[in-house]
Amino acid sequence: MSRWEGVDAFVAVAESGHFAAAAERLGVSTSHVSRVVARLEERLQTRLFYRSTRRVSLTETGHTFLLHCRHLQDGFDEALHAVQDLGGTPKGLLRMTCALTYGERFIVPLVNDFIERYPQVKVEIELSNRTRDIVQEGFDLAIRLGRLADSRLVATRLAPRRMYLCAAPSYLERRGAPQRLEEIADHDCLLGTSDTWVFQSGGEALTMKVSGSWRCNSGQAVLDAALRGFGLCQLPDYYVLSHLQDGRLRALLPAHQPPHTAVWAVFPQQRHLSPKVRLLVDYLRDALAMRPEYSVPGQTP
Repeated sequence: MSRWEGVDAFVAVAESGHFAAAAERLGVSTSHVSRVVARLEERLQTRLFYRSTRRVSLTETGHTFLLHCRHLQDGFDEALHAVQDLGGTPKGLLRMTCALTYGERFIVPLVNDFIERYPQVKVEIELSNRTRDIVQEGFDLAIRLGRLADSRLVATRLAPRRMYLCAAPSYLERRGAPQRLEEIADHDCLLGTSDTWVFQSGGEALTMKVSGSWRCNSGQAVLDAALRGFGLCQLPDYYVLSHLQDGRLRALLPAHQPPHTAVWAVFPQQRHLSPKVRLLVDYLRDALAMRPEYSVPGQTP
């Protein structure tokens, strides 16, 4: 028995829960799958599955062995991709995800430009404000905003991102402008997906719970309410910079502007960075640097 024999069959059975389903997935007979898995268990001198008439399930040893087998398969796939990609021509399917509004306004148009340059690339873009598990869901790339927490991901910074506390002049004429962080509690705050805002105080990030009578899980809707003078808002630069420049909004408490975050391209640690992903990340970084939103005073690339 070779060192690899039975590994693919074992993983297929573990993931499908049935020998028949694993056989269909591998394009072989059920008896063949059963036979090679039995030989693998004999070689390891341990049981990998609990078997019943309806389904099989992993033993504790089986769970441990599955984890290592997946690493082996990933490494083998990485080796194949590395050799296949030596030519460097971007091609094939690229699956990516991004937040809805930022994706619509910035990322998708740039990806479309990229596809025009490299027509052999097929793209599937999932725009969602839910943070997708790109490892489990098989995405090649995600565009993330703000701070990153998932250590399984490799991140490349694409652009700066700043949060602004601001309000319309009509609101400030009616209610006055807050001069200290503590005074925000006396104002109508326009709430988005969170009722906590982040500021900077004494060189450290400060999280503050805010309240108000208006809430919507859309940044564009929050912006519209702020422009109408409904209250204070805290929004990223790409929503508010043009309105700050034309005077429809005023920035408040600039000394307490939150610590800088960023726009990131992230991808799984153990996934081979193919030419299509590598070139797209480079293209997005260069193209975003040319956007007027990232070339105004105070916006450091």
